Amino acid sequence: MEDGSCHDPGEAPEEQNGHPTQGLQIGSLRIRVERSTFVVNRDLLTEHCEYFRALFQSGMKECQQQEIHIRGLSATGFSIMLRILGGERPILAADELVQAIESAAFLQVGLLTKHLIDITNSDNCLLMYHAAAEYGLLDLYRSAALFIRDMYRDLEVDMRCLPEELIEYVKSLIPSAFVAVGTHSSCTAEELPHAATRTICYLDEDEKDWKVLTSLPKEASTSMAGVTVLSNKLYIVGGICGIQKQVVESCFCYDPLNNTWSTLASPQQLRYNFTLVGHEDRLYAIGGEYERKVMSSVEVFDVSAGSWSLACHLPRPVASAACAVAMRRIFVCLWQPMETTEIYEYIPAKDTWVLVTTLLRHQSYGHCMVAHRDNLYVMRNGPSDDFLRCMMDCYNVTSGQWVALPGHYANSKGALFTAVVRGDSVFTVNRTLTLEYTIENNKWKARSEMQGFPRSGSMWTFLLRLPKTCKGQGNGSVLLNTNIPDLQNPFVHHSI
Repeated sequence: MEDGSCHDPGEAPEEQNGHPTQGLQIGSLRIRVERSTFVVNRDLLTEHCEYFRALFQSGMKECQQQEIHIRGLSATGFSIMLRILGGERPILAADELVQAIESAAFLQVGLLTKHLIDITNSDNCLLMYHAAAEYGLLDLYRSAALFIRDMYRDLEVDMRCLPEELIEYVKSLIPSAFVAVGTHSSCTAEELPHAATRTICYLDEDEKDWKVLTSLPKEASTSMAGVTVLSNKLYIVGGICGIQKQVVESCFCYDPLNNTWSTLASPQQLRYNFTLVGHEDRLYAIGGEYERKVMSSVEVFDVSAGSWSLACHLPRPVASAACAVAMRRIFVCLWQPMETTEIYEYIPAKDTWVLVTTLLRHQSYGHCMVAHRDNLYVMRNGPSDDFLRCMMDCYNVTSGQWVALPGHYANSKGALFTAVVRGDSVFTVNRTLTLEYTIENNKWKARSEMQGFPRSGSMWTFLLRLPKTCKGQGNGSVLLNTNIPDLQNPFVHHSI
């Protein structure tokens, strides 16, 4: 048998995983990688691994056998892949990362690639980027490059270890911009000339000031609307107009690449004062109010299909719930009377809500939540409904442990509740000041100050990548680069 074959009838390696072929359950097979043997469900491999799907459909004699030997791949990488397919979300060491990237590229496992993207951080992003380039794992390569671009000023010195072409590719990209929009009701054509403040603005970090990006459509309302970003597009759903809180049916999508607005279908249940979350080609409208009644209903908008569908109700009605996405998981804060904040996770595959953890704090509840790495930071009011000096707790979704952050965090005019995370930075803003924090060892430390947002009232904040062609964009921006350099073939050292 030639070296590199996926099946080798020679001497069996040392058994380290799984069981002998005798007694294999129906639908299982043995996979030998290096000196390890794994007993794996065949259907699981067919569903998630392009490599095995192609092998099993090829008609080759190997696909009919109960044992397959894969050469040129590490047992550690294969084991990590199986853990991911089994539902685990492990945080990996540096040597494990490289082997996992090799496994994801060779076996073509989308779930493993997504997990690697999820655990990319400032400690491992350069390694991820370089290894993804070496093995041709394009999705991770692109994601890691964008992550590095967002943290360029912090990583510029360390980047010198990378090949020049990889450095140049990162520099050709543009970072995410901190973007904000105030609270505005829809207006008529006659009122439009007097609605000069109905604009979306972005923070020019070089000039430390806010600049106009685009204007809202006259029919759009951001007052008690659902606002979120998905795939670098801004979505505005619902909202109200007038003192009677009339629900706005129109929903809008802004594409900064083309500087264009489009409309989308309205939810089946009209709502306002709800939370809109963007996640994996879907929008989730969570809770909210209708005719002054708080609801527990949830709807999901499939962006590709362009339609809404009902999802599992929340455990209890809630308006304007604090939500965050961490490690590709959707979390929401719900209040239970008497000093209790509960965090639930929505499981899309099962369409169900699961209680993850409970936080008990005296006279204090979670009002805002943001995600950084595998941590959820819950911002809550101080004692006796003190919203000017907030407290913060950190929940790690991997370990399941809570940590209380020391001290208080200033929340003048609700600035803390506008928090948006980019890399290891957190941006907050009010009319007076834009403040950037840096997250170090689960602590937020003030880093830089810039001009406040030039609009009164509450606001929505988010991140967008803004190309030079966007209307109103300043000269400090650069053209978005969508070209990916050629990467070496990741499969040259593997064969079937």
